Order: sequence, then structure tokens, then C-alpha cells
Amino acid sequence: MRRFLDRHWYAYAMVLPVVVVIAVLVLFPLAQGVFFTFTDINEGNIANPILDRPATYVSVGLDNYLNVLSGDASYGAFWSTLVRTLIWTFGCVFFHYTIGLGLALLLNREVRGRAVYRVLLILPWAVPAFISAFAWKYMFNAQYGIINQFLRFLGLDDPPVWLGQSDWALVAVIIVNVWLGVPFMMVALLGGLQSIPGDLYEAAEVDGATPWQRFRNVTLPGLRSVSSTVVLLGIIWTFNMFAIIYLITGPNPNTRILVTYAFERFFSGASRDFAVASTYGVLILSVLLVFAGVYRRALRKQGEVW
Repeated sequence: MRRFLDRHWYAYAMVLPVVVVIAVLVLFPLAQGVFFTFTDINEGNIANPILDRPATYVSVGLDNYLNVLSGDASYGAFWSTLVRTLIWTFGCVFFHYTIGLGLALLLNREVRGRAVYRVLLILPWAVPAFISAFAWKYMFNAQYGIINQFLRFLGLDDPPVWLGQSDWALVAVIIVNVWLGVPFMMVALLGGLQSIPGDLYEAAEVDGATPWQRFRNVTLPGLRSVSSTVVLLGIIWTFNMFAIIYLITGPNPNTRILVTYAFERFFSGASRDFAVASTYGVLILSVLLVFAGVYRRALRKQGEVW
């Protein structure tokens, strides 16, 4: 062992800063969050050096997990919130991918002004998310928003109150998130399209393949590796997306997903419930780890190396 360390000490010295940074920035907060889930820690019993107050929280075992997983409304109605989170996540990623693929296919052709179109389509990605959120919030305004004004112009006398206490609020935030996420998907898929050899299309065309057959047998298989990666990233990012929902609708129960409820529990109310918020955080991490494991296994069965 000593000889091994003497031989490879330089490599370990180079890796050591990364290990320390990961331990301090990732592992320690994660371990502390997991520890909080087994306590009743909140604003009233956490240590406060300013008030010279020691910590008085106690261990409660698995009570937080049992309370949350019971689906009790006073603990955020976990299961219905999870269903809403899945609708939000897969709805957004589905439209991200389909619209992004359609735009990538269009921009992969030789068309006049293609560079201009690319810049314009990337703009939503370049604009800070909070500016986009406030702009869309104004456009969805029931009285003065341009969207309802347009619907009234089309003859719809009673357009929906987009950001009220109804499912229209969830539809509204999905529209905004799709608008924000399509550019990334389009750029990634466009890069994948340009990596497909043109010889394959020429050979398929010589064999008499129709455009649909070329798309199904050449384009989609050629995009498989890129698609698997961007879809997984899209699901993880969207599942944890907090800013868009909270900036547009605030603590609206009709747009509440797991992440926004954890935030509400942590920062809202007279006694901030750090224990339940941490429990939600651990459950969110667990759901994503299980999904990533299943997703990776499915890809490996299809021959994808990931």
C-alpha cells in the first residue's frame, strides 16, 4: 500500500481538492439534511446564537416520513402533489422534445436566413428566467394581458383566468417552461442531426425510402444517444424547477409541486418546519435516483452505453 501511494501520490494530490470541495459543498449538506429528517427541528427549537438559545430539537425517528407518506393534507398531500409534479415534468419534457426536434429538423436544412432564425430561437434561453417569468405573468393577466385580449378579439367572451385557483394556472406555467426549455433541446438535437453521416440519407434515398422512412430508420436511430441524455437531463431539471412556478403563481395549490412545497414549508409560516422540508428533499432525491436507475437500465437493454 505504501509503495502504491509512493508511486501515485501525484495523482491523489491532484484529486484531493476536488474530493474536499465535493465533501464540503455536497456531502456535508446532504448528510445534514438527512439528519434533520429524523428530528422535529424548526424555527422555534433550532440553535440561535443571537438569542443565546441552544438547540432543543429532539429525535422523532421515522415520524416525518410516515406523516409525509400518509398523504395528509397538513403535510402537503404528498401523493397528489407527486402526481401533479409528474404531469408538470413529463408534459414539459414532451413538448420540449417534440417542438425542439421539429425546429432542429427545420434548421438543419439549407434555408435563407438560417443564422437569424437560430439566434431568434435561442433568445428565450438567453433571457434571464425571472425576466421571462414576469413578462409572461403580465401577458397571462386576466384583464390586461395580451393573451386574453387576443382571445376576446377572436370572439371568446369569457377567457380563462390563467393564474387563478384552477388548473389553468398549471397549463400557464407549462407553457412558459416549454417556451424557456425548447431552445436547449433544439440546439442539442441540431448538433445530433449534424453528426449523422449524409451517406446514410443518400443510400436510403437510392433505395427508395420515403421521407418518413428516412426519418424513422435513419434520423431517430442517429439521435438516440443525444436524445437519451437530453431527455434525462430535461426530466431532472424540470422535476426540480422552482423559479418559474413560484415567480409566476406564487404558493398556488394548483401549481404546487414537490419542490415548491418544500420551499413553502422551509421559508413560510410562523414556525419554519425544517424537518418536513428536509424530508421532502430526501424523497425528491430518492424519486430521481430511482427514475435515473430505471432509465439507465432501460437504455442498457437497448444497447446504449451511458
